[in-house]
Amino acid sequence: MKILVIRFSSIGDIVLTTPILRCIKNQIPESTVHYLTKASFKDVIASNPYVDQFFFLENSLQKICKELQEEQYDFVIDLHNNLRSFKVKQALEKPYYSFKKLNVRKWLLVNFKRHVMPDKSIVERYFDAVKPLGIKNDTRGLDYFIPENCKLAIKDIPMSHWHGYVACVIGGSYFTKQLPAEQWKILMKHLPFPVMLLGGAEDKAMAEAIAQEDPIKIYNSCGKFNINESAELVKNARVVISNDTGLMHVAAAFQKPIISLWGNTSPEMGMFPYYGYNNLTERVSPLSVIVQNNDISCRPCSKIGYKKCPKQHFRCMHDLNMQYVAEKTIFFWKKANLSSAGNVYNT
Repeated sequence: MKILVIRFSSIGDIVLTTPILRCIKNQIPESTVHYLTKASFKDVIASNPYVDQFFFLENSLQKICKELQEEQYDFVIDLHNNLRSFKVKQALEKPYYSFKKLNVRKWLLVNFKRHVMPDKSIVERYFDAVKPLGIKNDTRGLDYFIPENCKLAIKDIPMSHWHGYVACVIGGSYFTKQLPAEQWKILMKHLPFPVMLLGGAEDKAMAEAIAQEDPIKIYNSCGKFNINESAELVKNARVVISNDTGLMHVAAAFQKPIISLWGNTSPEMGMFPYYGYNNLTERVSPLSVIVQNNDISCRPCSKIGYKKCPKQHFRCMHDLNMQYVAEKTIFFWKKANLSSAGNVYNT
């Protein structure tokens, strides 16, 4: 059985598809699995051993469709479900299964604050899409595979962080999904542990401002490491504090304790840290703490994010209790296995 799985973007969304890939290969042993995504996200998925062949979209959708037509798939699994993936399915003319985006329910949540989303991860909605193939959730959670050439050595981080650190993911795809620098600075004052700031080159300036609070305790890694090297930093952290962004899901793939910070988006949409079984109410993971402001009526104000707060006050992030975040971080740190966290770099 030859199967094409489609998910074009982005980092976190691609990581959230990995249980589907694993379960197809393990539960249909004769299957051949191909994966279609954007070329810009190649490094996120290219080392996944459950995929037999990758196709990376660069500029021409028509060109990639011609390549895919030659593969003669038995089924297409569309885990993106947008216009572009529709065109791929249309070109291939093969049986397909698509996951339900629930856009109407999201619209009701954003615009009328009606809580009608199902209490389950988007991963479980992906599994709903492949039920006709007999695929079941093995509850092992997400996968992330770091290539050997991206493994870090102990010399790649400061000596002050060799025996453990808290990874703070300060980046985000939109301004309204990012905790402000002032809030990070408050948190730094409450944390008695070494801190690693993670993000892209675009986050470097904010990270420098945060690191000035304590240049020895706080290490700014933003822009210094690629996505797989950053994943390695997440893997070796004792605790991860993160905005609603891709590295949060990478952290969940490594079963790390995560304190997730939510601004204008909501975990109710199904993008909360997923460990293979958990939801937001009945099956809460002991590894996950969700921090959000439920005292304002304007959130969630978007399913993705904005360049600035529509109400101009940005209380969803400015009012988050950093002392509470610090207390939860200390709790997780004390529970961490000292023999397996924070000091496992290659020497």
